[in-house]
Amino acid sequence: MTNRSYYAPTGGLPPQQQLLSDRAVFTEAYAFIPKGVLRDIVASRLPFWENTRLWVLARPLSGFAETFSQYIMEVSPGGGSDRPELDSGAEGVVFVVEGELSLTIAGQRHVMAPGGYAFIPPGSDWRVRNDSDAPVRFHWIRKAYEFVDGIDVPEAFVVNENDVEPDPMPDTENRWVTTRFVDQEDMRHDMHVNIVTFQPGAVIPFDETHVMEHGLYVLQGKGVYHLNQDWVEVEAGDFMWLRAFCPQACYAGGPEPFRYLLYKDVNRHMPLNASPAYRGR
Repeated sequence: MTNRSYYAPTGGLPPQQQLLSDRAVFTEAYAFIPKGVLRDIVASRLPFWENTRLWVLARPLSGFAETFSQYIMEVSPGGGSDRPELDSGAEGVVFVVEGELSLTIAGQRHVMAPGGYAFIPPGSDWRVRNDSDAPVRFHWIRKAYEFVDGIDVPEAFVVNENDVEPDPMPDTENRWVTTRFVDQEDMRHDMHVNIVTFQPGAVIPFDETHVMEHGLYVLQGKGVYHLNQDWVEVEAGDFMWLRAFCPQACYAGGPEPFRYLLYKDVNRHMPLNASPAYRGR
């Protein structure tokens, strides 16, 4: 796959002359966060992170999407954290969209460029640093790992998208492909974070309606999404947050590929109560 790019927000503030209306939407079935709302005044900070700010794209909300959180992190030169994750039960995925990130897991250092992907198991000893002279921006997706008796916790790994061969969807002539970083049959993993790519004009030809929650961040290009009977135009930098069973389909606009980073929860029974003990802890 060629012609890859990754959109990253830079913050700032619109001029006073700009109209207030924008494309942002929050409904009972989905939320749409356009890139234009990721401004300085809505950035957050985290404990034990230096020279770092972030935009929170998703967090568990009762009655909405409940399984994950997603941040866009911006770490300035010299910044980072030796205590990035304070929840010992949280797993994570890091995906770099701009700059160079130094990630150390269990004493092994990895230098991650754009397209770099890391899976971080719960309870890991890890840290991140920006040892370069420019900001680094990356997605950090977090989920409470659902332990299952008799199934091991998956190990950490680091890879780059450029080294993973995408899987074509059947009967699409390679116009719709998915870059999968984890084997779908691997029951150790309870979430998948993939990259979906559509060539201009390609479509999801039906309204998917399923139990998996989604976070979809548009990395490149533009398209039109059908969300719960609404048609929503999307472009690089936009984020869609879909609760379970929200109908969804799309078609890709041109002239470049339409690509997004996709989260979904997988491979576990549906919990029948909210007790943490039910989940095997």
